[in-house]
Amino acid sequence: MLDVREVSVELGGRTVVDKVALTAAPGEWVTVIGPNGAGKSTLLRAVAGLVAHDGDITVGGRTLADMRPRERARRVAMVHQQPVVPPGMSVADYVLLGRTPHIPPLGREGAADHAAVDSVLSTLDLHVFAQRRLETLSGGERQRVFLARALAQGAELLLLDEPTTALDIGHQQEVLDLVDGLRATGGLTVLSTMHDLSIAGEYADRLILLAEGRLVADGLPREVLTEANLAEHYRARVRVVEVDGIPVIVPIRGRQR
Repeated sequence: MLDVREVSVELGGRTVVDKVALTAAPGEWVTVIGPNGAGKSTLLRAVAGLVAHDGDITVGGRTLADMRPRERARRVAMVHQQPVVPPGMSVADYVLLGRTPHIPPLGREGAADHAAVDSVLSTLDLHVFAQRRLETLSGGERQRVFLARALAQGAELLLLDEPTTALDIGHQQEVLDLVDGLRATGGLTVLSTMHDLSIAGEYADRLILLAEGRLVADGLPREVLTEANLAEHYRARVRVVEVDGIPVIVPIRGRQR
């Protein structure tokens, strides 16, 4: 589904992503981790076609560079870390914006577009909020709406940039379980970034560790989330323990009582 080959991104004269290569199979969830400034969000923006890059990115067998913006938007949907919330817009109208790539220029949305929105609102349990103004919702509710707009695009590849930022643990689980369910039932491919390493290890099939823009580890969560990797690249004192086969990160305080 996704093939990233030797991709580099330069911003402000500095190389932010440096010859990164990764793949994601159909239905796979790959999460990019790394310390602040590692280039995680920039890599996702390159895959979304939002920043210029060197190297090749292929989605569903088509090279990103060969796609027109409308075709790219039909294949790749992205939920940004801090999406813009238009004032006064209802939830239903905001989700309908996801259908823009499917509406002809100067055209209007049709029955198929409204049906797609209705289906997504039902799937994410958002019908009760359909006529509510977006800014009146809680953080967890809004995150579901942002996800709904992306899903309304009908894309094969979903990019999630820190999808649980500012959410409490209950809302984190709610959002990530929704994505996991859609991936399992609909074959959606997911590429995400996450700061919370334990949650990243819980939901992702594979982890990609970036440091200073370069890929330094790629593998199963238990292969990437090692004490050695976290000490070297995060400069963190941690213990990694396994719970039901899933690595859990336990910080070690610097000064013992």
